This record gives sequence, C-alpha cells and structure tokens, in this order.
Amino acid sequence: MRTRCLPRLRKWPMSTQPYIRLEKISKFFQKTKALDDVSLQVWPGEVIAIIGPSGSGKSTLCRCINGIEKIDNGAIYIGNQQLPTGGPELAKVRSQVGMVFQSFNLFPQMTIQQNITFAPMRVKAFSRAKANEIAGQLLERVGLADKENAYPEELSGGQQQRAAIARSLAMSPQAMLFDEPTSALDPELIKEVLDVMMELAKQGMTMIIVTHELGFAHEVADRIVFMDQGKIIEEDAPKTFFQSPKTQRARTFLSTMLAHQTIAI
Repeated sequence: MRTRCLPRLRKWPMSTQPYIRLEKISKFFQKTKALDDVSLQVWPGEVIAIIGPSGSGKSTLCRCINGIEKIDNGAIYIGNQQLPTGGPELAKVRSQVGMVFQSFNLFPQMTIQQNITFAPMRVKAFSRAKANEIAGQLLERVGLADKENAYPEELSGGQQQRAAIARSLAMSPQAMLFDEPTSALDPELIKEVLDVMMELAKQGMTMIIVTHELGFAHEVADRIVFMDQGKIIEEDAPKTFFQSPKTQRARTFLSTMLAHQTIAI
C-alpha cells in the first residue's frame, strides 16, 4: 500500500486537552485481567490505530471507552467529563462517541433508512422528516444512496458495514471507535469500508481503530498503539513504529503479520 500524507480539515492538538483520556484503567473478566493499568490520550482530530495479537485487550479497550464494559479501576474522560457508570448521563456521553462493530449489528427487521433514523428520532427527538434527510445525506456519503429501502440481509457485508458507519454518524459524534470493522468481510469487500474510513480521517474525525490491516493503519493513523496482554507496550508514529519497533514483542508481531501483508514505507 502506498503511503501518503492525508490532507486534514483540522489538525491536532487543536485544544488544550485531549478529547479522550484514559487514566490507568483496568478491567477484569473473573480472574483474567483484560486491561492492565492502561493510560492513553487521544487529541481532537487524531487517528489512533490499535494493533496487537488476538486477546491483547484491543476490543475490550474500545468497549470500555464506549461504556459497554465497565472498568474496575482508573478513569475514562470524554471531553472534560468523566465517563458515567450508567443511566441517562452515560447515554448522553455515549451519543458523542460512535462505535462500529465487526459484526455490523444492524437491526434485521428494519430497512437501512430505519436503522439510521432510529437513534436520532429516539435519543435526539428528531422529526421523521429531519432524520430521513440526514439518513439520505449519510447514505450518499458512504455510497449507498440507492439502498435506503433495502434490508440488511439484502446487502453484502461491505455494504452492511458502510451502513453501520452511516448509522453511527447520524448521531453527529465527536469521535468514532472502530472495532476490527473489516475482520468479518471477504477480502474483496474490505477496501470499500476502508475507503469510507479514510474519508472520515481526511475530514478530521477523531478516531480509534482496532485493526489487523497494517497497511491501512500505516497510511491513515497519526499514531500506532501496540498492545499485548492487556497493556500498551509501545506507541509511536507509523513510520517509526513499522521501521524501528522498540520492543522485541512488537518486532516478533510485525515479522509474523508482515509475512502476509505488504507495507510500503
């Protein structure tokens, strides 16, 4: 994959504080420590790619930031507010951070338009006309303008994932979390989803992307975060990380992954 500098509509840091801040967070599943004293700052407009072996805590980290999983220790801040533990306060903060899952999670009984308009109408009390207008704009943006009346089962996996991205964008989030958004897709469908994510990056969306697509991570990210065994082992600019990883664990991971992927540095 050819590396290029992405033009951004805004640059980071554009404020005096990060938009997402994790302070020594830990998460247990019974006796298993899924996250171990993790700290991370994500500035407005920054794109972070989180990579690492399976089971390293990447997806759990995303789910904690979104409030799907509750942390056991530490603190998470979205904007200048600590992430609430539940209730309407949590729902309000979560509406500011969209999340796209690897399994699409579209409502199968709803059309694509209905999937996109459901949350704005229910959470933000948008009128149906306004929600439909937004849905139409977003479907055009992700290349699905002719699919508004289709049901999820009538779409390819790549189309479903693009619809899921549009659904998240309908809430006008300040940041987006992507949890391995292409891992459930056939190889020929991956590019259409990555292209939509690339456009979001160009437009300055704050993004955390959990991915095994190392070429894409190298091209789109401002910073690579490498995780293993629930910890952040290493973080650096993409060129530095891929050319000169500092830890043996990262070197071993890259040598294994790059045997099957090509990155032009």
